[in-house]
Amino acid sequence: MDFKKIAKQFWENGYIVFEKFFPDELMDDYNQKIINHFESNPESELNSEFSDKSKVQVIPWFPYREGKPYFDGIDLDNKFNQITTSILKEEWNNLYCMMMYSKKGTIGQAWHQDCPPHESSKYNLNRLVYTHDITDETGGSVIIYPKTHTKGELTIGDPHEDLEGQLVLKPKKGTVVFLHGHCWHRVTPAKQNRISSNFRAVPQGTPEDITDVCVYRNMKYRFSTQEVIEERKNNQKD
Repeated sequence: MDFKKIAKQFWENGYIVFEKFFPDELMDDYNQKIINHFESNPESELNSEFSDKSKVQVIPWFPYREGKPYFDGIDLDNKFNQITTSILKEEWNNLYCMMMYSKKGTIGQAWHQDCPPHESSKYNLNRLVYTHDITDETGGSVIIYPKTHTKGELTIGDPHEDLEGQLVLKPKKGTVVFLHGHCWHRVTPAKQNRISSNFRAVPQGTPEDITDVCVYRNMKYRFSTQEVIEERKNNQKD
């Protein structure tokens, strides 16, 4: 692998995609582990006010916080972590591992930035791993607006509208997407039950609560206190 080329492409576009990165056998095993967890119908950590306001419907699970290191085949993979080092260009830390589950018929995830972009050096790196195919039939396509990791705050507007210049991804099983946390992104509605995994990382010295405040097109939301901290509206003339 040409790690310099990988890093250059990432920093130019705000993301980079690797298809068939992990083998099917590992993905099938992990996909079943995730399904087994969500079949117990766990309560979402996100309240209904958040879902209604943000236009996001997803249930997260943080297995390592529960002492369940089930996914070390990804987390400790040498190539996976070498790419991370090439992108972050310095010492870095795992932030957390988060499994995301969208039930059939839910609306997906609205446009957002994982953390406020006012300091370009303070950000998270999404390391998204797909344990099953994302297709037209399943829904849940990943939509990225390339190069917006350097464009400041996400524009105000409709949470789910199509934006000119957006890129639609339908990752196959085993695909990995490295995505800058300031890069604008969303997920389309789920037509079938949908799973994705995020092994978030951050440059060393980044606050552990870097993703506590998320920027949406209509608000900023703080997860730790479960509150809208800023309404975002276009100024209107009388």
